Amino acid sequence: MPQDIVGIMGGSGLGDRLIEHLTGAEESVVETPFGSPSGPIVVGQWGDRTVAFLNRHGQGHRFSPSAAPYAANVFAMKQLGAHTLLATGAVGSLQEEIVPGDLVIVDQFIDKTFRRRSSFFDHEAVHCELSDPVCADLAGDLCRAAKSVQAKTHEKGTYVCMEGPQFSTRAESRMHRLWGGDVIGMTAMPEVKLAREAQMCYGLIALASDYDCWRSHDASKGKHALLEEILGNLEAATANCMALIEALLKSDASLVREDCSCRKSLELAVWTQGPARDPRQQADLAPLFE
Repeated sequence: MPQDIVGIMGGSGLGDRLIEHLTGAEESVVETPFGSPSGPIVVGQWGDRTVAFLNRHGQGHRFSPSAAPYAANVFAMKQLGAHTLLATGAVGSLQEEIVPGDLVIVDQFIDKTFRRRSSFFDHEAVHCELSDPVCADLAGDLCRAAKSVQAKTHEKGTYVCMEGPQFSTRAESRMHRLWGGDVIGMTAMPEVKLAREAQMCYGLIALASDYDCWRSHDASKGKHALLEEILGNLEAATANCMALIEALLKSDASLVREDCSCRKSLELAVWTQGPARDPRQQADLAPLFE
């Protein structure tokens, strides 16, 4: 596999649109030390770029946010040769100015998950720097690309990642706003952390589908009408996200930067030394160090 692959992680709605743009698309079935990813990875050409897409929730949306195989997904992308990973995900808005249908180029995270594997390293002490969890260069590329599309795009925002699968209580939603959260979702963590351990440049486009429950819904609308409204917002946000990805891939941005600090995130992170290191784990995890 060539080393200029741009990995994209998202839902089936985005994937169906994206795959239509790929030429020579083929499904790649990848096995990892962490089991199978959510499904086959579709690899094809978008102009001069090689793109690999993985549906995070699997065919038919069979994986809940807590059950998605995040470690296998990220590892599989790296194993294929992707050194850049662009993720997308639906979110609820925690701020009045982030209107359903808007996009947010996320730059910070608050991790509230507790049931998920958040590291590749079981038998060694590995501590990656995560103060700036997304790739600044990739985020900059997204912000520049956003200027050429009509969609309202917020150039930064803090993503609160909750465990789910239930949504927040109103008290929790108000607390998340007090914490400084801008959007809330269930899929960004531990994906962000694993991408950093995989020495990949990571960026995230959040798609606002509705306001979280801190903001009361229109009492005159029934549940079915509200659901239809949310689905409509998500459809609009997905179309906006697709326009942004298209602008990014057609831009002259390099997207894959081997001199980026993200590509050296394990350089000083492995604290276990010498004979204390597990040779079997080192062999299994060799793709992370490439």
